[in-house]
Amino acid sequence: MPCIMSDWGLQGLLSPLLPDTSSWRPRPEPAIALLGSLALLFIWYCYRVGSGQATPISHQQGVPTEERCPRRALRGDAVNQRLYRSLRDYAKRYSWSGMNRLHKGIRDQAHYQLGERLAIQKPSTFYLPDLPSAPYFPRESQRHDVEILELSFPAILREFEGIAWDFASGAQAPRGWTTNAHPGWHSYYLYRQGECIAPNCRSCPWTYRALSALRTFVNANRFGNACFSVLQPGTVLPGTYGPTNTRLRCHLGLKVPPGCELVVGGEPQCWSEGYCLLVDDSFLHTTAHNGSPTDGSRVIFIVDLWHPNVAGPERQALDYIFAPGR
Repeated sequence: MPCIMSDWGLQGLLSPLLPDTSSWRPRPEPAIALLGSLALLFIWYCYRVGSGQATPISHQQGVPTEERCPRRALRGDAVNQRLYRSLRDYAKRYSWSGMNRLHKGIRDQAHYQLGERLAIQKPSTFYLPDLPSAPYFPRESQRHDVEILELSFPAILREFEGIAWDFASGAQAPRGWTTNAHPGWHSYYLYRQGECIAPNCRSCPWTYRALSALRTFVNANRFGNACFSVLQPGTVLPGTYGPTNTRLRCHLGLKVPPGCELVVGGEPQCWSEGYCLLVDDSFLHTTAHNGSPTDGSRVIFIVDLWHPNVAGPERQALDYIFAPGR
């Protein structure tokens, strides 16, 4: 009886319902089905990625691909499109080597310029990223050109005296002089936005010779100027931003009466006669002559120099992109 009951145990009752495991072997159909599903999933993923954005299979070394250089981001901005086309034309003619920072700046101009938001530094035309920035730079950053201008101070002052006129008279400015938007502010350009003003240069030959001896004078693109700047007593120029951070404005003091002040990035400074002051005018800056009429006008000579950390290839590309009349 016990033997009969053991035959009728759980295994004995279920054995007719279960398959014979002694003859079971794994079959390949489930593995093949799984691999097929994974392959279909991979093909679908590749289709979605490919239809979203096409990336070139090959490109020249150093040339930004569509993934690194999405022109879609520039379609809404005609100015950035023009800058990008100019950079691309320059790179085709010369090389993409050393253009990564320029490309980044053109791609992200809207972000760097911050729209209408107030900021301590906001160049109005072009911002080159990753440049050391400060409202004022030490003389050592452009020692050669600073020394040439300071050594030329007597000749530059003498030539200014030869073209000066009675700025307080209210009469029409003589030929060669420019009356700026704010009353009481006058300029005499030797170079204006990268173009030489030949008659004015002939009127100031020693000053022109000093400019020709400078190593970093910006004289081939729209950011480059050289001029005498005259500010009459009682004149205050409101806060403004310069066009770019790729240059430094060198101010050579010629006549600096009491009560004159320059504030750049919230830091006040004053000029000294015969000495240079290096300014990054892409920072918010204001200028004032708070002296009395008897003190006379404030006179400085302004020269735009390259920022010392803008590399040679970048300078050549900027000269091409922002060439006068381009």
